[in-house]
This record gives sequence, structure tokens and C-alpha cells, in this order.
Amino acid sequence: MGVTAPDAPRPPSVERLLAAARSDVGVREHLALVAAARDEIAAERARLAAGQRPRPIAVIAEALIARLALFESPSEPRLVINATGVLIHTNLGRATWPRAAIRAAEAAASGPLFLELDPRTGRRGRRFPAAEEHLVALTGSEDALVTNNCAAALVLAVGLAGRKGVVVGRGELVEIGGGVRIPEIVRRAGARLIEVGTTNRTRVADYEAPLRDGAATMVLRVHPSNFTQSGFTEAPNAAELATLAHAHSAVVVDDLGSGALLDTASFGLAHEPMPAERLAAGADLVLFSGDKLVGGPQAGLVVGRADLVARLRKDPLARAMRPDKTTLAAVAATLGLYRAGVATREIPVWQTIAVPAEMLRARADALTAQLSDATTAALLATVGGGSLPGETLPSFGLALAERSAASANRLLDALRTGVPAVLGRIEGGRVVLDLRTVDPAADQELGQAVSAAMSAVGIAG
Repeated sequence: MGVTAPDAPRPPSVERLLAAARSDVGVREHLALVAAARDEIAAERARLAAGQRPRPIAVIAEALIARLALFESPSEPRLVINATGVLIHTNLGRATWPRAAIRAAEAAASGPLFLELDPRTGRRGRRFPAAEEHLVALTGSEDALVTNNCAAALVLAVGLAGRKGVVVGRGELVEIGGGVRIPEIVRRAGARLIEVGTTNRTRVADYEAPLRDGAATMVLRVHPSNFTQSGFTEAPNAAELATLAHAHSAVVVDDLGSGALLDTASFGLAHEPMPAERLAAGADLVLFSGDKLVGGPQAGLVVGRADLVARLRKDPLARAMRPDKTTLAAVAATLGLYRAGVATREIPVWQTIAVPAEMLRARADALTAQLSDATTAALLATVGGGSLPGETLPSFGLALAERSAASANRLLDALRTGVPAVLGRIEGGRVVLDLRTVDPAADQELGQAVSAAMSAVGIAG
């Protein structure tokens, strides 16, 4: 007779595994326990199929308990030290929120609040109107609306045209990020795009024919906040274009993108158009972002004529594009800092813009004194995030040891993958770390991270 091969090892059943782990898993919902047990059994089955030895059931039960504990622990994002010199870094989450906004969001998330209930009447009211009231006060508009981002605000605004024409200058048919293009937004909103002018030169007169003929009922202006044109260029005067549009009963929508609420020119930068200025120039609606130069959470901020804002608020799409209570609370808190006159002191974006370069030099000198192979370097920081393209701010930071292109890349990699993670850039063959975008409270951590990364790649720290 032949010898019968022993049965291949099998993982335990769900019932056996749960029985083995029961005393240590605590009180949990049964379906969640079963799902986790099945996942752990599948992992054991994969191990056995790969030829590994079976684990005792007590060990598998410990793995199940660890799996449940991992689900229960909050999954926190990995924070990094931004030493790139890009103030509003899209890939790093754009604006860091003010502390007041963080506190407001936490409070809104912690329990019930008067979100859409008027405490005076006990009836349903406006959805968290504080942010909109701040916008009205800051821009001089008749009314305001907050959406979940500026692209959503643009879709709602273009929807006012219905199936009619929306006239846009060819030089403003831009891509606003993530592959999203203005012509596609207009078409997806159901309106008909009418292009006028040329890429580099567009005049008020170019808009006259489609407005006079009734082909267009809306003029859409898009501020080129993420690129610059130079040379033989011309753009229509905002006030003159609004006068022409209104003479033909057309609506003027001005998409500013960044939407500064402080004058950037007073900080040595080019002047970024402000919402109040465009409203004063005749725009009926002005749209801008909450997480760029405003310096708060991602949001689309709409200001302008009360009748048009009311139509946007009633649009069925508005519900799909509205932010939640935590965002609304954080937006309101951020805008309140402008009204209090403390934006440059309390809003991180404006703190980094306003800090004098000499203060950055002093911090760089203190850090290089601790690092034998680093020197203080004069640098140029940029605003980023689709704001003030081509504009720079004088800055200082660290220039780390120059070896070769390969060693510079290895050092940059070691900084990025270290704890804490540090993002810098290579300039002139050297890794540089710009302190304008580094919180002063993180300087000690930065120095330790640099020392560790330099040691990891064989450079004395």
C-alpha cells in the first residue's frame, strides 16, 4: 500500500480565531470582528501558500488584535518641514491654517451647533452665515456665498448664463490646475463659449459684437494668476468692459483665483487684484479661493450682487458644492482675523510674506553655527499655489555641502525620507533649505534632521 501524504496545513476558522482572541479584543461590533478575522485568515492562507510554516493560533489571534488596534488608531497625515521656499505649495496642502481657524473647526466638529437654525426664531435660517457676513464687510459686496472650492464657484456662476453665450478673451482661456481648463468648465456648465481677441492682445471692442447681437449674456474674466505674459500684450480695462457689458444687459463674472484681501504691493510684490477693486470696477460677481492668498481652508468665495448670489444659492448644484460645518467655521475664523486687523500677525501665509529677510538671515546663521558643512545663503522665495507668478521675496536659508549632482540628490532624498521629513531644493549644485517657509519653532528639528541626513549620506553634519 502507498503512504498517504499528510494534509496541507490550513488556517483556523473564523470561529476558532475569534474564540482565541475573545478575551483581548474587548467589546466590539460582531460584523467588524468577523471582517477583521477573515482578513487575518486570508493573510495566513497566503503565508502557507508561499511555503511558510503555520503560526500557532495564539500568534494569529495577537495579529488580529493588532489589526483591530491599527484601525482604531487615528491615521494622521505625515507632516513635513517645507524648506522649498514656495509659500503656498500645492503639493503640500497649500495654506497652513491660522490657529483661530483650527480651533473653530475643532469646535464645530465637537458637537451640535446652530448650522442652519436661527437661534432667535428657532426656525431654519441661513447656513452658517458668519463667513458670508465677513466677506460682505471685507469686500463691500451686497451678498456672498461659500462653496467647496473656486472651481465649484465658477461652475455655479457660469450656470447663470444657461444655454446662452459666455464671452471670454482668448488670453484668459487658461488651465487652472489639475488639467481643468476654462473652456471645458464653460461647456460642462451648459453654456456656449464665445472666444474674442487673441492670445496676447484683447481689447474692449472685441467684446462688442457678441454682446450687441445678443449672442452672449455673460462676460467672464479670468485673472491669469498662475502665469505671466510679457512683450506685445494688451488686456481690456475692467471698468470699461463692465460698462459695455451692462449696456447690453450682460453679467460680468470676474474669477480672480488667488483673491488677496491685503495689498501685496505693500510687501514688495506685484499688486494682486483685490475683490473689492473688481467689484468697484463693475464686476457683478467676483470669485476667489480661500486657501491661497486668503490663507485659510480650501473654499470658493463668491461676492457680488445680492440677486445673483441668491440665484447661486438656490441652484440645485449649490448643495453638491457646499462646504461642511468645519470648513465654514474655519473660513469665518480666518476672515475674522482680517476684520480684526491682525492678518499679518495671525495668518501663516501673511506671516511668511511679511517677515523681514534679516530675521531669516539671523536664523540661518544660528543653524549653520551648529552644522559644520553648511553655510548661510541668500535665496529667493516664491509665493506659489497659482499666485503672483514670477514674483519673488528675498530670503535666507542653508546651503548644504557641495559634492556632486549625485550626492546632492542623495542628500535631498535623505531629507525627504527622514523623520521629520524635510523638503528642500537643489540650486547651483547644492541642496538649499529656504527658511522663509519654515516655522521658526521648527528650527531645532530642522537642524537635527539636516545633521541626520548628512550623516546618512556620508557628509559631516
